[in-house]
Amino acid sequence: MTQPPQPNPVHPLSHQAHEPLVALVRSGLVESVHYGSWIALDSTGETITSAGDPDALIYPRSALKPLQAFALLTAGWDGTLEQVALACASHSGTSRHCDVVTSTLRDAHLTIDALRNTPDLPLGQNERTEAIRASATPTSLAQNCSGKHAAMLATCVHNRWDLDSYLDPTHPLQQHIRTTIESFTGEPITITSVDGCGAPLFAMTLRALAHAFTTLATKAHTDSRSPAANIITAMTTHPTLVAGPGRDVTDMMVAFPGLVTKDGAEGIHIAVFPDSRVAALKIADGTNRGRVTAALHLLGELGAHDPQLTLAHTPAVLGGGQPVGHTYIIPARDTTTTRQ
Repeated sequence: MTQPPQPNPVHPLSHQAHEPLVALVRSGLVESVHYGSWIALDSTGETITSAGDPDALIYPRSALKPLQAFALLTAGWDGTLEQVALACASHSGTSRHCDVVTSTLRDAHLTIDALRNTPDLPLGQNERTEAIRASATPTSLAQNCSGKHAAMLATCVHNRWDLDSYLDPTHPLQQHIRTTIESFTGEPITITSVDGCGAPLFAMTLRALAHAFTTLATKAHTDSRSPAANIITAMTTHPTLVAGPGRDVTDMMVAFPGLVTKDGAEGIHIAVFPDSRVAALKIADGTNRGRVTAALHLLGELGAHDPQLTLAHTPAVLGGGQPVGHTYIIPARDTTTTRQ
């Protein structure tokens, strides 16, 4: 029997007012456009700048990891700074990354067999190429979220919670994470999904995501021994662990000491400045090209500009091996009004 047509799930996207933010220009002609939204807040949570629709629901993806790590620390996990950095990471899968993940498990008297995140090859381009060349199979350890999962398991061991079901949304660990995130965003979670790694994923507005990180920064500055301060210190002290060599997130934190920044799949980016200003970004088509160009521009407008960093991560458009264009912020939609 023929099944009735299903409702079109794309229709609600018409209510999202993303704006054209980034253009790829080839020989003077706009070839491609990336739509998106951004918002920046000051330390009190007031809006500095916004574009597009920061009040549309988005999935923050791996940008949530520092908030998830906060929940783990408040639930009793006592990781080292390196282990906390890995809990916040979308790592490249270098040997150092994997060693730190293994140490998190070892400290909890666990092995890599306890990991339940989706097996994958390393995220880092060089590391993935080496793995393919060596005919390596996907593993949970190499997958970029393994640091978070190892920390989740260690938290379960500390609290004597079940290990096999730690990714179930009804598990005490995930309930604690959910409650913690709601307390940071100030919004109830109305939509729950599953992230690529298998962990519960919560929808929220871009504004709520920015507000959550303003709260994290404020907690860190209020108490230097707090879990929030632990997270900020871990990420700024070990930027290479948060992503990897040559990755834009790592290079941003190296270029601007004290800056905390984190990417998420499908065009998400969050940045926390030392003075607790926060910027959050979503590129609608989910591409890294649009995300990195917009993120570097937004950082620059908020006082963190490095021409060499921009050059390294927004390469020229090539034709016949020669530069014939570049990616640019679209001036007509650039609504930033810097307030430092």
